[in-house]
Amino acid sequence: MRPPREAVEDARKNLIPSLIGEDAHDQITFDALLRDYDATPNFSSIGANVAVALSLACAKAAASSLDIELFRYLGGAFATETPLPLGNVIGGGAHASGATSIQEFLVVPTGASGATEGVFVNAAVHRAVKKILQAQGKLSGKGDEGAWAPAISDIEAFDIIASAIDTVSDETNVEVRMGIDVAASELWDGERYRYKDAARTREDQIAYMADLVDRYNLIYIEDPLFEEDFDAFADLTELVGDRCLICGDDLFVTNVERITKGIETGAANCVLIKPNQIGTLTDTFEAIHLARESGMETVMSHRSGETTDATIAHLATAFGCIFLKTGVVGGERIAKLNELIRIEELI
Repeated sequence: MRPPREAVEDARKNLIPSLIGEDAHDQITFDALLRDYDATPNFSSIGANVAVALSLACAKAAASSLDIELFRYLGGAFATETPLPLGNVIGGGAHASGATSIQEFLVVPTGASGATEGVFVNAAVHRAVKKILQAQGKLSGKGDEGAWAPAISDIEAFDIIASAIDTVSDETNVEVRMGIDVAASELWDGERYRYKDAARTREDQIAYMADLVDRYNLIYIEDPLFEEDFDAFADLTELVGDRCLICGDDLFVTNVERITKGIETGAANCVLIKPNQIGTLTDTFEAIHLARESGMETVMSHRSGETTDATIAHLATAFGCIFLKTGVVGGERIAKLNELIRIEELI
């Protein structure tokens, strides 16, 4: 991986001058120029972050020239609804050492009137979780994405969030449901899924995930199985896909070829979208279009390491994503939530 400063300096010196004079309204051609210049399948030469920055800058320039918002430029008359916020309230796994085995415990305000109410409801759940942890003497710091990272078991985390949801739902009269990002590839050792308190076979893991869906009324499970086990994903989707979104992040990596394989195998009913994972706005659109055409939902996502750039709020709205996954607290997360609220006011 190239150092960021080196990648930026190289782009300013060599790539950007070659783009001057190109038509900002021709996004497909602009993104093709980035592909041609890089000449690798995954932007390993110029770097995906440089590619996505330039690609989004092109779209923003075009929108600005027409004096319209980015979400309106990209989504047109069909951008009429903002996604609901999907937020992380307890974290563990790779994002917080010493905490839960499951990487993220998420909440989504399914009964909210819109994004604005949803943002405040998620924040209320985050605060309610803090109060419960304090009362139990288990409050600790926060993980990479602003979620609480206590030294508790997975089941304790489920029960604490369920209690917090009950409290907030009673206070706000808004239904809130739970989701998880298992990040199961981090648990898989080639033979079993190694949790802190258990080791599960492939079949055990599928059964465990299905049980969690029913026990906690989960609406969303991300990466419940090893990223190369499309068949196991398909088995779980067959079991619970009628009542829960089975979402592929590591499974698909915003890649059209992997999404196509997922469609062919029935591996999931939802795709996580990360623009800087694939490199350009055109690639992002193609991944979303493929998923939606096949009847799959899409979730626009932040990254663990983030900035205050809020563009994904516009992309999620423009492309009709069901959720915007961007945390609950922390400046770099709140920037995106504030932008989502602003977009809802404009719509």
